[in-house]
Amino acid sequence: MPITLAVLASGEGTTLQSIVDACADGRIQGEVAAVISNNSGAGALRRARAAGIPAHHISSVTHPAPRALDEAIKATLLDARVDVVCLAGYLKRLGPDTLAAFRGRVLNTHPALLPKFGGTGMFGDRVFAAVLASGDSESGVSLHVVDEHYDTGPVVQQARVHVEARDSVASLKARTQECERELVVQTLAAIALGELRLVGRP
Repeated sequence: MPITLAVLASGEGTTLQSIVDACADGRIQGEVAAVISNNSGAGALRRARAAGIPAHHISSVTHPAPRALDEAIKATLLDARVDVVCLAGYLKRLGPDTLAAFRGRVLNTHPALLPKFGGTGMFGDRVFAAVLASGDSESGVSLHVVDEHYDTGPVVQQARVHVEARDSVASLKARTQECERELVVQTLAAIALGELRLVGRP
């Protein structure tokens, strides 16, 4: 059964673009029905508009009260009749009402092999720097269910990335992000086909 997706992103939206392209060419049987960003200037919103996808800037600027912000995000997702929510570089914590409405159906990408290098403050370049400082020979990407805490929900899928001796934060980041985009597309495709089931999704 085709899947209806929403993507939340704070930045350029390269993972969003991979999802949109995969829906267009049939690798994912479904569509992106809404894109939400907390950043009014996000590339993700520009990409969504270019693809004809409803793009929403919803943030503490538009909704200063946390409860109102939570309600606005939830309402937007419900109005779009979303099956699965994908956080792709979204740097804000979702509120309790949104999480309750989509329990088990919100996925987040993390640029490491959780539970390693996860938790509060571990995002962006900090993760890659920590991987390099650890001396680990491999890292990777985790796609996990979102709960009330950072990076603690059940891991759905992981993919591994070799750490090279000469890696910098930039080079490891580039390879990891490429792997991340592939993993997200593969996972959403499997969910749409019923090969992978999320708790909370019929």
